[in-house]
Amino acid sequence: MKLTCLLAFGVALTGYAADSAKPVAPATDHSHTAAPDAPPASGLKHELIARVKEADFLKPGDRAKTVKLLIVATWSDDNGGMNFNGYSKGGALYTIPKGWIVEVTYINPGPVPHSLIVIEKAAVKKLQMPEPYFKGAAVPNHLQGMSYDKATFTFTADEVGEFAFACGFPTHALNGHWIGLEISAVAKEPTLKLGDQPAMKAP
Repeated sequence: MKLTCLLAFGVALTGYAADSAKPVAPATDHSHTAAPDAPPASGLKHELIARVKEADFLKPGDRAKTVKLLIVATWSDDNGGMNFNGYSKGGALYTIPKGWIVEVTYINPGPVPHSLIVIEKAAVKKLQMPEPYFKGAAVPNHLQGMSYDKATFTFTADEVGEFAFACGFPTHALNGHWIGLEISAVAKEPTLKLGDQPAMKAP
């Protein structure tokens, strides 16, 4: 009798161990669309980006020659989460006509501090970010970064050249946390190119 009970108990323990070893999918809402990867689940404040879609990354402004950009840090697991809108190391490119006003909304839904600043493209190789290249083209306290928050800034794209939207937290841009920004003398309207996809216009 004792042997039978011990065997039954052993079988039960084996079944429990097998069940406990099964991975449990995180209960997350991925109602927004991701670019290259599914958005990371760990530690994100999903309500900050719950209804954000790829089409929201580039929209026309309310006035002539004004464009609205939405740039989200940690949109996916690309580059260990150090990405903007799911891309890193210049893998996405905004093109803005010279003279246009750029209204940027920045969101970091994650716990790791990140920020956003416009710099010359060559400056992404620096350990620490300089001041923003265009007047006002950075979130507040760009060297400290922010977590679980959003911020806005506006600047005028008044100089042609190759620039970057970069994370201002020290060493982050150097580790690939940046996407491209081209201010163009010939572009007629803003566009956004995500990876190998064709450049998209504001809807």
